Amino acid sequence: MEVSRIRALRGPNMWSRHTAIEAVVRCEAHERAIADLNGFEARLRALFPAIGALRPASAQKIDISLAHVLEQAALALQAQAGCPVTFSHTHITSEPGSYQVVVEYSEEDVGRMAFEDAVALVTAAATSGNFDADASLKRLRETDEDVRLGPSTGSIVEAAVKRGVPYRRLTQGSLVQFGWGAKQRRIWAAEVDATSAVSESIAQDKDLSKRLLQAAGVPVPIGRPVDSVDDAWAAALEVGLPVVVKPQDGNQGKGVTVNVASREHMEIAYKAADEIGQVMVEKFLPGSDYRLLVVGDKLVAAARRDPPHVIGDGVLTVKQLVDKVNADPKRGDGHATSLTKIRFDDIAVARLELQGLTPDSVPDKGRRVILRNNANLSTGGTATDVTDDVHPEVAARAIAAAQVVGLHVCGVDVVAEGVLQPLEEQSGGIVEVNAAPGLRMHLSPSYGKGRNVGEAIIAHLYGHGHKSEDGRIPVVAVTGTNGKTTTTRLIAHLFATCGLRVGMTNTDGVYVDGRQIDSGDCSGPKSARNVLMHPDVEAAVFETARGGILREGLGFDRCQVAVVTNLGDGDHLGMNFLNTVDELALVKRVIVQNVAPTGYAVLNAADPVVAAMAGVCHGQVIFFAADRHHPLMATHRAQGKRCVYVDGDQLVAAQGSWRESIPLRDIPITRSGTIGFQVENAMASVAAAWGVGLDWDTVRRGLASFANDADNAPGRFNVMDYRGATVIADYGHNGDAMRALVAAVEAMPAKKRSVVISGAGDRRDEDIRIQTQILGQAFDDVLLFQDACQRGREDGEVLALLRQGLEGARRTSRVDEIRGEFVAIDTALERLQPGDLCLVLVDQVEEALAHLAGRIAAG
Repeated sequence: MEVSRIRALRGPNMWSRHTAIEAVVRCEAHERAIADLNGFEARLRALFPAIGALRPASAQKIDISLAHVLEQAALALQAQAGCPVTFSHTHITSEPGSYQVVVEYSEEDVGRMAFEDAVALVTAAATSGNFDADASLKRLRETDEDVRLGPSTGSIVEAAVKRGVPYRRLTQGSLVQFGWGAKQRRIWAAEVDATSAVSESIAQDKDLSKRLLQAAGVPVPIGRPVDSVDDAWAAALEVGLPVVVKPQDGNQGKGVTVNVASREHMEIAYKAADEIGQVMVEKFLPGSDYRLLVVGDKLVAAARRDPPHVIGDGVLTVKQLVDKVNADPKRGDGHATSLTKIRFDDIAVARLELQGLTPDSVPDKGRRVILRNNANLSTGGTATDVTDDVHPEVAARAIAAAQVVGLHVCGVDVVAEGVLQPLEEQSGGIVEVNAAPGLRMHLSPSYGKGRNVGEAIIAHLYGHGHKSEDGRIPVVAVTGTNGKTTTTRLIAHLFATCGLRVGMTNTDGVYVDGRQIDSGDCSGPKSARNVLMHPDVEAAVFETARGGILREGLGFDRCQVAVVTNLGDGDHLGMNFLNTVDELALVKRVIVQNVAPTGYAVLNAADPVVAAMAGVCHGQVIFFAADRHHPLMATHRAQGKRCVYVDGDQLVAAQGSWRESIPLRDIPITRSGTIGFQVENAMASVAAAWGVGLDWDTVRRGLASFANDADNAPGRFNVMDYRGATVIADYGHNGDAMRALVAAVEAMPAKKRSVVISGAGDRRDEDIRIQTQILGQAFDDVLLFQDACQRGREDGEVLALLRQGLEGARRTSRVDEIRGEFVAIDTALERLQPGDLCLVLVDQVEEALAHLAGRIAAG
């Protein structure tokens, strides 16, 4: 068994909407049915008993290969490690012995590790080797805990997903972006982007925040910062014993010691706080420790926090009791679990001494032994929900505290006998406020009802009720064989015409509000994600090529409109196990499968493979075709659904009895309807604009003002004049494109026609030959050129295939072979006479267009 080309599919893909690991697995003949491997399954189950069924219900009639076993092993390892994964698939390719294995992951690092361990497991079972399943699962669990979102951030993300708000982790930590473009918001754990650094700094300075709260009439304990143990003891005597000793800038209860009543205890407490930062001493308030969570101007949750403790049983020592409590699987070392292990350190020992105990003491049965006075969950405390008990005056003081400091999400720490009455009536007070508070005590308290505080934070970011939003901007995805780039550019232009700042990706680069911010082929998911991160973008249009979908999936979870221009005879066939147009359609239709339920798929009704994609669209469908009498178009219209077609010299959008007509003469790229493929591009673009709800005046203005020149749509039927001759530059590079170009140039008058062409070496032989077979029927002169990049072909091999395509050509009378694209262009231009037409099929688009522009300017 050989495993190669392992990919992480980070977005919706041709297999599913799940993120997944995809690998190509090649099996020898005897590995294609586990029945041929003597004793394999028994050895496998001995090594990993929890692997489950090897033969899914849907595969009862096929031989189970090692690839299928690998699929099941990679999924089962993750599931046993606690990862929420359910999807896997093994695709038998057209190449004998080759399989594509796809396994869902929830965290990419864990998915890759599980796949590697699954390979090791299957190999060990096949070769009678060894595999430590327990060690593998332990490693997977630890990695998952390290990389997955913590409970606080995770709860906010979960609430966003339920609302339909898209999200993206920006780091391996807790920095998360919600929404797209101009509607994006960001959080860092439970801190939102609107909270200023000034407010966060105030919250960290406990003395400053306390003084601000006091000035606002919020009850707080008296105290001050200190700079030595002696000063601390003096401050304690000033405010009156007992006191609290804590760092002025701290979090999670680190270095906090409460109820300090002796000089000896002060020395221990001071040392603990001093390790964190500047030390402060303040009056100890009697009562319980409460955490009140304020989001915006609302109190959304409250919990009583009890210090870490154990209950004696008359048998075990204090230390043994702590170890027993810490063995609870609900307790962990970090924040991933609902509880944290009790810390047994010098502070715990000092607290025992105040109770007349040591770590080796055996407490009486039923005795409550306190290990710490502060009740933070991070030191092993527990939490009890008291949200429904909070007095309105207590809530009002907590909200005031958050607003005085300027925190949008604020953890307010209160010490009081209870929260059923105002703080002023019970000598209670607010001891500190916390930016980015931990949420797990509210999400899953030790006792009481959990509160959906993640939803409260998302509601604060994106509103609630009739004012709620989902953080999305209009997204249009465009794919197909030909016309993708022109259609993408035209749709983006229509958005811009209505005043929106548009982000666009295509094979020429990335553009934001008309400015190019990246160059090269940017039709993949990475470029799409970059556009959706840009804070200026109000609408996005993505050219979505098959390569990016195969390599990584989509760069977005769903789109409002998906446009499939055509598939025809296909392109790039013979690569990535895609040998037929129907197989290619499985990739191209991914954007259609991920149309929002309220969105539209814009499909070419005249292309049967494209039209069939309507069956996988979760939204509605707009069909387009030049022939309004096409059976599919007629049926769709009769059902009252949307269609775009040509009627005489008009482009028409129709639904039921409603019609909107635009004269083709008002759409410059169609040359009054004479350029058939540009008419199709215009129809697709109009349908997309209709699908996103642009008004028709905007659509008309946009169509009329879209220039198909080398600046606006480079390499897309750019028409130029050279000494009275017509020169057309285009990036067409497959048979369907050649047919469309021939139809277009035949509608244009010319005394003599010439064409300059090369071929991409990474296409099949027949795909290269077909181009010149088509061109040979329409052009007098053909200039074949070879450039420096043959894409794996031998020198002269592509030219030979192109020349073969010209054998028996009906019209071509002269064929030249030239080395170098620019030399070929210059040769063609020198031959031109007034009234001639030359089609230049550019390879290096930007460079060739710049060269042409220079020659035309000089001419």
